[in-house]
Amino acid sequence: MTAAATDGSTGPTTSTDPAAPRSVLRAVALPTEHGGWALTLEPAALGLLVAVSGAGWCLAAAALVAFVARTPIKVVLVDRWRHRSLPRTAVAARVAAAELAVLVALVAGAVRLAAAPFWWPAVAAAPLVAVELWFDMRSRSRRLVPELTGAAGMGAVATMIALAGGAAPRLALALWLVLAARVISSIPFVRSQIQRVHGDARGGHGWVPDVVALTVVAVAVAVAPAVLGGAAALVLLVAAQRIADRRPVPRVALVGVQQLVAGVGVVVLTAVGVWRA
Repeated sequence: MTAAATDGSTGPTTSTDPAAPRSVLRAVALPTEHGGWALTLEPAALGLLVAVSGAGWCLAAAALVAFVARTPIKVVLVDRWRHRSLPRTAVAARVAAAELAVLVALVAGAVRLAAAPFWWPAVAAAPLVAVELWFDMRSRSRRLVPELTGAAGMGAVATMIALAGGAAPRLALALWLVLAARVISSIPFVRSQIQRVHGDARGGHGWVPDVVALTVVAVAVAVAPAVLGGAAALVLLVAAQRIADRRPVPRVALVGVQQLVAGVGVVVLTAVGVWRA
């Protein structure tokens, strides 16, 4: 019996193939969004650099588990939405249950170790995550809206870690705003670069995302002037992306590397600014 694999699986598998169970497990358990790793690590790193604590490390690990768990959860949601039950559905459900159990344990550890409550950012980010999952369930996770809401929601991790480590609420909120501004500008830019790689001659990603990003980071500075370094990094990022829009598009892999460097720059300059404030 052959079950066609779609929406996250690597291809058809057969029950007689010895490698099939392993292939199914890999397909339902491992994220395929390479950029998602960086967008998960950036908030965790920023939160720990600003206010390191045992609770913060638990929350950083929980963020990584949540990112990984999204893959099997997406498989289960897609299959339930399409009213089907495949061998991969059961595997994904078991993997998701195990990862969610680890997530709960890590959050419980953070609660015990935290210097202050850190729940309100999670509540604020919940609607953003819900929007992303809604698109996931309909196999539309590659669209702009879920990419933006998911990345912006993950930024709440920096705020949670900072709060758990004893940082002031205004500073913790400003960290989230800086990271939100970064993804608001960068995600549309990356999408436009990929479109150019595939022959879309229009190029450019418009001014609206950059204007919104600069507005958000200005609000961040108004909330907590200590994040001025992050604001400066964001301005440099917007300028660099504007220049890149007018140059020949590089290979997709190089675009990814550039965004990794940009993310590290935003995190480091934000943290250094906070240290010096």
